[in-house]
Amino acid sequence: MNQEEKTYDRNDSTLVFVNRPDDLDPFPPDEGDLCLRAQMSCGHAVTPQSLTAWCRSLLDKGQYKFKCPALKDGTLQRCDEVWAYSEVRRLAVLTNEEMQYFEENIARMAATEYCEYKTCPGCKSYIERDDLTNLCVECTICKSDQKACQFCWQCLKPWKGRAPRSDRCDNDGCTNHELQLLKNCKTTILNQVQGVGEVPSIRACPTCGQKVEHDKTGCKNILCPRCQVEFCFVCLKLTPKCLETSSYYVPCSGGVAPRQTSIPVWRRN
Repeated sequence: MNQEEKTYDRNDSTLVFVNRPDDLDPFPPDEGDLCLRAQMSCGHAVTPQSLTAWCRSLLDKGQYKFKCPALKDGTLQRCDEVWAYSEVRRLAVLTNEEMQYFEENIARMAATEYCEYKTCPGCKSYIERDDLTNLCVECTICKSDQKACQFCWQCLKPWKGRAPRSDRCDNDGCTNHELQLLKNCKTTILNQVQGVGEVPSIRACPTCGQKVEHDKTGCKNILCPRCQVEFCFVCLKLTPKCLETSSYYVPCSGGVAPRQTSIPVWRRN
């Protein structure tokens, strides 16, 4: 079944069918009444094609939480209700190939978001780092075998020097490459933001530390694909705080934030 052939089963009593335009694509080409629309849990109408296309576009942007983009009735405010994957899978009428694509990407992104795993250089076991501010990590498996069990999370060599530390160990060449990228990246210009000159082209999200780039279109704010928090690419304040003294297309009251010299740690409590 290809995307053009997707349709709902009119006899499926578990779905709520509605006779109104597709809220994800209100002006489809010559659709007429041939394509059934179903109602999502948030109340908005979709077709299998529009729901698949929207959710796949989110995955391609590195987002695995499927939020409804439709506007709330009579407002310019987006719905933004999160749909469960089980609902998306059913109402998007995903094919086996599409389910495999969705589920592999969802699993990969969720693991990246909620866990920090690396391979122990000694026993090759996967180790999760509990303290995200400490690069000195102890492998409990090696410890149980009475082997050297402390290694550097950054360079993956046996730990040298004092601990805890968040910047580096004392091994030669222990460097945070992501931090070097933030320090040495090129500059860019946000063409549609008035009065703002050059800004670093790569920023670390002030909430979770994810590296992000601005596509140089639209306003100065950007939505982090990992933690889903919106912040200002210019001053690095969270959007609500930035907008207290500024607006989307004008300079920030505090000017351009300098290049970051540390990467924020995500406190996932």
